Amino acid sequence: MARSLSRTLAVIALIGLAGCCFPRHEPPGGDYKKVTELVKFPDFYPGLGRLYVQPSTLPVGPFRAYDQQGNLVSTIYMIPMTDIDAHKMMEITQGTPVPVDHVDVHYTSGHPGVEQPHYHIILWHVSPERAASLQ
Repeated sequence: MARSLSRTLAVIALIGLAGCCFPRHEPPGGDYKKVTELVKFPDFYPGLGRLYVQPSTLPVGPFRAYDQQGNLVSTIYMIPMTDIDAHKMMEITQGTPVPVDHVDVHYTSGHPGVEQPHYHIILWHVSPERAASLQ
């Protein structure tokens, strides 16, 4: 499992370094919706920011996170434990809109919108210090 997850992280980071033509300012446009329009969730979540997602991509995402000034700070994937345990191949084709500064991975037992246990894979587009200041 650890080997599969590390491969996935490496692929996600490489895709992130490639970047694409995606708005770096809120709102992201297209068929992205504010997470607060889809589930009961704070408008601005401390430590992450204001989240947007394409409903058709749930539960995995990508979620786009913006700071209080409306700047893109991270791209987040929420990978269900069932997918990791099943060694499911993840096809992440959208990449990230801007280069990745660093990656955080952490487990959560679930929350509104993604109730099942899962891992957050956060591709930060800002420094660790800037990410820590999202309050």
